[in-house]
Amino acid sequence: MEFRHLGGSGLKVPVLTLGTGTFGGNGPLFSAWGNSGVEEAKKLIDISLEAGLNMFDSADVYSAGQAEEILGKAIEGKRDQVLISTKATFRTGEGPNDIGSSRHHLIESINGSLKRLGTDYIDLFQLHGFDAQTPIEETLSTLDDLVRAGKIRYLGVSNFSGWHLMKSLAIAEKYGWARYVAHQAYYSLIGRSYEWELMPLGIDQKIGAVVWSPLGWARLTGKIRRGTPLPENSRLQSQLNVDVGPPVDDEYLYRVVDALDEVASETGKTIPQIAINWLLQRPTVSTIVIGARNEDQLRQNLGAVGWNLTKEQVAKLDAASDTALAYPYFHQAGFERNPSPVA
Repeated sequence: MEFRHLGGSGLKVPVLTLGTGTFGGNGPLFSAWGNSGVEEAKKLIDISLEAGLNMFDSADVYSAGQAEEILGKAIEGKRDQVLISTKATFRTGEGPNDIGSSRHHLIESINGSLKRLGTDYIDLFQLHGFDAQTPIEETLSTLDDLVRAGKIRYLGVSNFSGWHLMKSLAIAEKYGWARYVAHQAYYSLIGRSYEWELMPLGIDQKIGAVVWSPLGWARLTGKIRRGTPLPENSRLQSQLNVDVGPPVDDEYLYRVVDALDEVASETGKTIPQIAINWLLQRPTVSTIVIGARNEDQLRQNLGAVGWNLTKEQVAKLDAASDTALAYPYFHQAGFERNPSPVA
């Protein structure tokens, strides 16, 4: 397993991270992802550790906290061997303060996560989304206190706009507070808008990408093709999952899958392995969060590392997945002094 620095920090993380969204299966959203219990989770973690993957990502809202509980039980006796990342910000209760990045909610959320995980520190804590109703100074000072208290070791964010992240970094620098080093962001062969602004920001500010949904919200499994019905166990069978996931035009998806098929025939690799390997060759990517309903899916995803696509294969996939840029990015791309970070 290859290890990379998490952004500009000194922490090295494996290029693949196992996501725990499939742990628990509590509720209509997460039941479509998977329902691994403690014993299945232990098997998945043992397979991961054997392959050198030692980072596990969760969130307080995954199956209403059950995913963190299962992860905590599954790593009992192995805490010194693993890195744990988790997230908070989204609603966790009906109260007016059970949401957001206020001092109140963050302290409650992190203490709750620590209890469920059965640990006294979190290796990487990430804000799950930007809270526009809480002063950034309040959020950052709270996180800095938690870092100094030893409850958090590294900080990151998720799903931020470029200005959200840049303003936060500027405020942290102004006051000498702990700095974000990671951005857990959506990025895939069928979702490349991360490259427009967030990637250049990541390069400039040394923010490592922790990629979520590298298979385009379960669309790049190799089972979704032109003229064929959705697999019965696909999360896309759930309208709720379709609505909360990134939108993708069908014809665009089929065009990318056609290119993946060509590369698959050249490499002997599966479509998911190729899609993940393509991401591993992109700037700023520190680690990719992979999911697995079972051992077979996990082993297949682990096969995405240890080899590289050729430049010609990357170019073929780049061309198939290229889309028109939104303003101001299309205008900036026409100016020779603004080269693409992935050119």
